[in-house]
Amino acid sequence: MSSKERPTLGGTRIKTRKRNIAAPLDPAAFSDAVVQIYLDNAGDLELVAKNIESSELNFSRYGDTFFEVVFTGGRTQPGTTKPDEGERHPYSIIDCEPEREAILPSVIYIQKILRRKPFLIKNLENVMRRFLQSLELFEENERKKLAIFTALAFSQKLSGLPPETVFQPLLKDNLVGKGLVLSFITDFFKEYLVENSLDDLIAILKRGKMEDNLLDFFPSSKRSAEAFAEHFTNAGLIALVEYNEKKIFEVKLKEMKSALTSQISDEADIAEVIETVKHHMKEAKLPDIEVVRLLWDVIMDAVQWSGKNQQQNANSALRQVKMWAPLLNTFCTSGKLELELMYKVQVQCYDDAKLMKLFPEMVRSLYDLDVLAEDTILYWFRRGTNPKGRQTFVKSLEPLVKWLEEAEEEE
Repeated sequence: MSSKERPTLGGTRIKTRKRNIAAPLDPAAFSDAVVQIYLDNAGDLELVAKNIESSELNFSRYGDTFFEVVFTGGRTQPGTTKPDEGERHPYSIIDCEPEREAILPSVIYIQKILRRKPFLIKNLENVMRRFLQSLELFEENERKKLAIFTALAFSQKLSGLPPETVFQPLLKDNLVGKGLVLSFITDFFKEYLVENSLDDLIAILKRGKMEDNLLDFFPSSKRSAEAFAEHFTNAGLIALVEYNEKKIFEVKLKEMKSALTSQISDEADIAEVIETVKHHMKEAKLPDIEVVRLLWDVIMDAVQWSGKNQQQNANSALRQVKMWAPLLNTFCTSGKLELELMYKVQVQCYDDAKLMKLFPEMVRSLYDLDVLAEDTILYWFRRGTNPKGRQTFVKSLEPLVKWLEEAEEEE
């Protein structure tokens, strides 16, 4: 054998690796098979669920198609909600009456399917997202059925369905602008609140990142607190209106507190601070009692506390009270507001150990600075209703009250 020739193994075959040949997709055949199960069982969803469980259909491959059959009775054309060719059944969610009694069995049926085939939750999300993004392609009563189904799905805690799957697809500008989203979400809220609390609804909105953005469901021309209140009041959702008003109030109060904190920390001119308070009160329609409470919080928050040095803390707090007494005096315009201020001082001194012994000095300082009237202090002493530390504070205030009563007798 020549040295240039390479040895070979006679009679051997060189094996080549076979490629995996995927079977072609056939969603039409899958859809027809599922439809036939519905038809064979005359829409009895318990029997349908049992037959689906025992079938050898490839749900992992055709999950989206399965939920199209559940919702619409058959396959839909790609990118639309229009029926595609193939068999259909009349027991779908879209074909039933727009009432919870008619739709609830379908929710329970889907829950059973998902327990046995939990991988299908992603397919349910896909189909719901697609349908919600295409609300304009459904009739009005069909949109209502989808809203009721969605509410019942959350009410029944349908396996793992995330709220963002529902809320985020709705925020398409064209859907919002036509008012379709507002109509859908109103039906959703009304149905969900039949058996659930407002707190439950808010929890869902929070998980869906919509708690603070409810006006995003409204057309841009109607995004106002007044429009919100009018719409949901007419829909009978008074609790939701009250919740939104409370949220708006909290935001306005927070904005005012932020502005005042900055001014008081910088020791701005009192006249300027007073104008800031008046501006926010007018703009946000803030009640006087909330303003008085907030003013005290902001003034005390600006005190530079010094650890365990009680005398220094007392001096700092009293200095702050003296500096901003004209501000408090401007807005404590009645005995009721003065009493509220006293309660506020009482609670703070009770909650903060380093201020516990400072209560009588603060009250005396506020009296000397004409913020608290004699009648207010006496009323609090004799008939005050806040129980926090009351016994201790009444005892500590006795010398001042005795002095006031003696002065009153002399007059």
